[in-house]
Amino acid sequence: MTVYNRDGMVATIQVNGDVRPLTRGETVRSLLASFNLKPEKVAIEINKRLIRAADYDKDLIEGDVVEIVTFVGGG
Repeated sequence: MTVYNRDGMVATIQVNGDVRPLTRGETVRSLLASFNLKPEKVAIEINKRLIRAADYDKDLIEGDVVEIVTFVGGG
């Protein structure tokens, strides 16, 4: 279910530079699942602050700017 702000507009978040609608109860963990990403294989920054895995179940809020960086192995 999409979240609407006080003005009746669709609430949004920004993920890696792309604006997307915010769904009710969306968390970092559910956002990662929507991208088929494993929490242990990424680093997450919200509003320019690194987020610990222990905080992945907190709700995202309107206007959050999320950056997701995936770890890549190689040699």
